[in-house]
Amino acid sequence: MSTTAPAVTEVLDVLVVGAGFAGLYQLENLRSRGYSVKVVEAGEDLGGIWHWNRYPGARVDSEGPIYQFTRPDLWDDFGFSELYPGGDELRRYFKYVDGKLDLSKDIYYNTRVASAEFDETANTWTVTAKNGNLFVCKYFVLCTGFAAKPIFPKLPGMDSFAGINHHTGLWPEGGIDFAGKRVAIIGTGASGVQVAQEASKEAAQLTVFQRTPVQALPMRQRQLTDQDNATIKSDLADRFSRRPASFSGFDFDFIPKSAFEVSDEERTATYERLWEHGFEFWLGTYQDVFVDDAANDTAYEFWRDRTRARIKDPVIAEKLAPMKKAYPFGVKRPSLEQTYYDIFNQDNVRLVDLHEDPIETITPTGLKTASEEHEFDIIVYATGFDAVTGGLTAIDIRGTDGTLLRDKWSNGVRANLGVATAGFPNLLFLYGPLSPSGFCNGPSCAEIQGDLVINTIDYMRDNGLSRIESEADADAAWSDHVAELTAEALYDRADSWYMGANVPGKPRQLLNYPGGLPLYLAKWDETVCAGYKGFALS
Repeated sequence: MSTTAPAVTEVLDVLVVGAGFAGLYQLENLRSRGYSVKVVEAGEDLGGIWHWNRYPGARVDSEGPIYQFTRPDLWDDFGFSELYPGGDELRRYFKYVDGKLDLSKDIYYNTRVASAEFDETANTWTVTAKNGNLFVCKYFVLCTGFAAKPIFPKLPGMDSFAGINHHTGLWPEGGIDFAGKRVAIIGTGASGVQVAQEASKEAAQLTVFQRTPVQALPMRQRQLTDQDNATIKSDLADRFSRRPASFSGFDFDFIPKSAFEVSDEERTATYERLWEHGFEFWLGTYQDVFVDDAANDTAYEFWRDRTRARIKDPVIAEKLAPMKKAYPFGVKRPSLEQTYYDIFNQDNVRLVDLHEDPIETITPTGLKTASEEHEFDIIVYATGFDAVTGGLTAIDIRGTDGTLLRDKWSNGVRANLGVATAGFPNLLFLYGPLSPSGFCNGPSCAEIQGDLVINTIDYMRDNGLSRIESEADADAAWSDHVAELTAEALYDRADSWYMGANVPGKPRQLLNYPGGLPLYLAKWDETVCAGYKGFALS
C-alpha cells in the first residue's frame, strides 16, 4: 500500500468553498485584484443552494429583481419571467452570469472539501477534498451558505420504507411523479409548503405532518412581461443603493415608529398595504414588532385573521392559524405561499398535528403515528438543515492547537463579527454564524459582507502582513453582544433554526446577528478604524 502523499493540485492566495452568490462574488473580485484564487464546489455546477434546490415548486422568497448581483452588466440585458423566480430560472440566471464573467474556468466542480489544517510555519492552509485534490492557500474563505447540511428526523424504521423517499434538499434531478400517488410530507417550512402546493395538484392523497404551524405570507406571484422588466430596470440601481441602509439588505426597512403610535385604523391600513408585498409584512413592519409582545400581537392577529378566512374547516383553521399564537409572529423565518392554505379545503389533502398524534415509526408501507397506520407511496422529508453552522462544521477544520472547529463550537459559537474565530488564522467565513446571514437578503450579504472580507485581504497584502487571527476576547465580546440583542427581542421564544433548536443537541443560541445590517457595518467600521482591533495581525 502506497503511503505517498497526494500531489498538490493548486498553491493559491485564496481558496473559496462554495459556488453560490457569496463564493462567486469572492472569485470575480479577488481575481480582478490580482490574487490567485479558485473555488471548490461539491456540486456539478454553480449556483449554490440553487444548484441543489430541485424539489417541485422550489422558488426564491425574495423578488427576483432584488435577488441578483448589482453590477449593471449582470442585469441590464437579463430579465426574469416571474416576480419570484423558480429554481430552473435561477439556474438559468447563474448560467448567464457564468457566460458574462467566465467563472467556471476557476471552479473545481464535484469537489467536496473533507479537511483543512493550518501550517503555523508557513501561515497557510492545506485543504484536502474527498476526491483527492489538495490545495495550499494563504486564505481559506468559506462560503457554504446557511443551508448546506440537510437533516433527517431520527425515526425508527426509516430504512425499511419500500416506497420512494427523499429530503427536499437532496431531490433527484429527474424529479418524482406525484400523479395518483399517496404522498406524505413531513415538515412545514419553506420547502414543505412549496412541495405541498405542487403535490396537491396531482396526488391521489396528500398528508401533511405538521409539528409547528408555519406563518406563511402571500407570495403575490405574477408573470413579468418585457415591459414589466423594462419598468423594473428603470429604477433598479436606486433600489440596490438602498440595501446597505436597511435592516435586512432589502430595498425597504422597518417603519420607524411603534405599532401603538398610530390609531387602530392607520395600523390596519398599513398592514393591508404591507400584506400585498411579500416579506415587507415581515421586515417592513413597525419597529417594535420583534421586541414588544403586544405589538407583535397586532401583526399576528392580522396574519391570523387573513389566513383563517381562507380555510373552510374551523378545526383545521385552528391548527394552521391558531387563535393564540404558537410563537411570536416573524421570529421564525416566514415562508411565502401561493395556495398553501387553500389546499386544505381539498378532499385529497389532510393535515396531521404531530403534537396530537406523533410519528412513532416509519414502516415498510408508510408510517405509524400514535393513533393510526398510514400507507404511502412517497415520503418527503421537508425537515430542514443544520443551518448556518452545519456547512462549516461538516468539514474537519483543524486549528492551531489541533482542535476541530466543530468541537470548539460544540457548546456554542464564538465568532468575531461573524467572520472569524480564535485559533483559526486566515480562515474567514461569509453568511456564517453571528453575522446578519439569515435575516439578510442573500445577494446583499454576498456583496456587502463580501466587500468587507475582500478589503481585509487587501489590507493584509498592502501592509505586508501574512496572518490575521481573531482574539478570544473579541470572539466572546461579539457573542455577548449578539446575546444582549437577543435578550431584548422575542426570537428565543420559538424553537427555530435561527436558535439552532431544530437539531437535537445543538446549543441554543441565536445564530444570526439581530442588530441589522447598518449596525453590523458600523461595528465593522469601528474595528477597521481601530486598526482591526480584536484581531492579531502579523
